[in-house]
Amino acid sequence: MLTIHHLGLSQSERIVWLAEEMGLEYEFRRYERRADNRMAPDEYKALHPMGIAPVITDGDLVLGESGAIIDYMVATYPGGEALVPSPGNIDFADHLFWFHFANGTFMTNGMMQLMLMMADAQNPMPGQFVATRTEKAWDRVEQRLGEAKYFGGAMLSTADIMMGYGLTTARLTRGTSIEPYPNIRAYLQRIGERPAYSRAMAKAEPGMAPKLD
Repeated sequence: MLTIHHLGLSQSERIVWLAEEMGLEYEFRRYERRADNRMAPDEYKALHPMGIAPVITDGDLVLGESGAIIDYMVATYPGGEALVPSPGNIDFADHLFWFHFANGTFMTNGMMQLMLMMADAQNPMPGQFVATRTEKAWDRVEQRLGEAKYFGGAMLSTADIMMGYGLTTARLTRGTSIEPYPNIRAYLQRIGERPAYSRAMAKAEPGMAPKLD
């Protein structure tokens, strides 16, 4: 059986959400972060050579990386076809862009910004460079959600599952406010109303309200 190994407060919540949207039966294992440094416990790191979330196991298969896991699950299990526009669909290219933008640009900018905030650097230029890129990315997200109901277009797609973490739980570590972004706020309310998202977050982060505001 497919097993989703979820590290608390991590990108692996995406995989739980996908499984719930697809209506899959799966085994769920949750791992708490270490109390001393908030990193993954040794038990989680031992799952995959990279030692980071997310990770799934499926029989003898051990697979990491959000995008790879999502592509694998959609290709292997029923229920994913509705979450990926076909090449002939008008939304196909937009879906691809936002699916890859999530980790290729959006999350990368956020991680760089977080690391620079923690560093005691004498040169302010790197921080200014990353701050500009990050602001531009958020502005692009806000623009997109004014153009379409979902990142991939008219219907929820795996692009939304990839983008969702950066707009919600990831903000807990950076304190990013979405007050200046009405389109993002409206979008997150739509996501929060999805039964599959509510079920996924109740499993992934029990006792914590999803970061939708």
